[in-house]
Amino acid sequence: METMLDYINEEQETLENIIESFDVVQTNVKHVKHCLILATGSSYNACLSAKYYIEETAPVYVQIEEPFNFLHYGKIDPKIDLIIAVSQSGKSTSTIQAVEKLTQTRAIKTIALTSDVKSPITKVVDEVLDLNMGIETVGFVTKGYSATVLNLMLLGLRIAYQNESIDPVIVKRELAELKKAVSQINLVIEKTSEFWLENQEDLSAGSRFIMIGYGPNVGTAKEFETKFTETVRLPSQGFELEAYMHGPYLEANSAHSLFFIENDNVLNERSHALKTYLSEYVAACYTITTSATSEPKTLSLSIEIPEKISPLLLVIPFQYLAYQIAIGKGIDLNKRIFDDFDQILKSKI
Repeated sequence: METMLDYINEEQETLENIIESFDVVQTNVKHVKHCLILATGSSYNACLSAKYYIEETAPVYVQIEEPFNFLHYGKIDPKIDLIIAVSQSGKSTSTIQAVEKLTQTRAIKTIALTSDVKSPITKVVDEVLDLNMGIETVGFVTKGYSATVLNLMLLGLRIAYQNESIDPVIVKRELAELKKAVSQINLVIEKTSEFWLENQEDLSAGSRFIMIGYGPNVGTAKEFETKFTETVRLPSQGFELEAYMHGPYLEANSAHSLFFIENDNVLNERSHALKTYLSEYVAACYTITTSATSEPKTLSLSIEIPEKISPLLLVIPFQYLAYQIAIGKGIDLNKRIFDDFDQILKSKI
C-alpha cells in the first residue's frame, strides 16, 4: 500500500515528466482575457498558488471561486471567456454542478483539469487537460497538489504564448526556470528531513499549528491548513501575513507553533518583525526560507527561485512535516475514517 510519503518522494520525477511533455499549443486558449477557475479543497489552494504566475505571465485576469457557494449565491462576470474546473479526482459534485449551471445561460469555453480523464467532470466540459500524474490513491493529496500548481502555471504559459504576449524565446526561458525549480524537490525533501530530525520532539508535542505567508504562498499557507487538519488532526490554520496581524494574533499563546515562509521579497522585513514580536509569546516560531542562513528553528533551503514559482518548492516541507508529525503522534494515515462520508453527504460522485 502506497503512503503519503511515497507520493511526496515521487513529486520531482512526476513534475519533470509534466514539463517534458508540455506542448504550448495544446488546447486553444487564444483570445482568453478573463478566466474563472472553480475548485475546492487542495485544488482551490493550488489555484491560489498558481494565480500570480498566470497573471504575471499572461495578459489575463484570474478569478478563483469555491464552486458550492458560487453555485448557490454567485454571479458570473459577463467578461468571463474561459471556465477552468479543477478537480483531481474529477468527482467533485459542486464543481460539476457549477459548470453545468454556468454554461446554461451562455456559451463559455470550459476546460477540466483532472487526473482521471474518464471521470464525471469530463462529461460536462468542452476539453480535458490531464494532470499527467496518474491516480493518487491516498486521500491526503501531495503529488496531485503540486501537479495541479504546475499544470496551471503551464496553462498560463499557453495563454501568454497563444495571445502573442511572449515569444518562443521567453517560453523556453520560463520552462527552464520551472525545470530548475522542480529539479530541486528531492533536495528540499532531504533538507526537510534533517530539519524534522532536529525539531522532532517539539513538533510532535505541538497542539496548535499556524502558518503565515504572503503573495503566491498564501496558497501554500492554505494548503498547510488543509494538509495539517487532514493528517495531524489538530487545530491548524494558514493566514496571509497582514490578515493575521488584524485580529488572529490575539489568540497567540504558549501552545502555538508558528511557521513563517520567507523568500526573496521586501515583505520579509514585516514577516520577520512579526516573528520577532511573537516569539516570546508562543511555543515556537519556525521559518522556512529560500535563503541561506543558520538561524535556529529555521529550514534554510539555500536556493534561488523566482517568487512566482516558489510555491512549487515551498509546499514540499509542509507536506513532509504533516506526514511525519501525524506519524509521530501515533496516527495511522493508512486507516480510513468516515468511510461513508461521501456516500451520505454526496460531496463526490
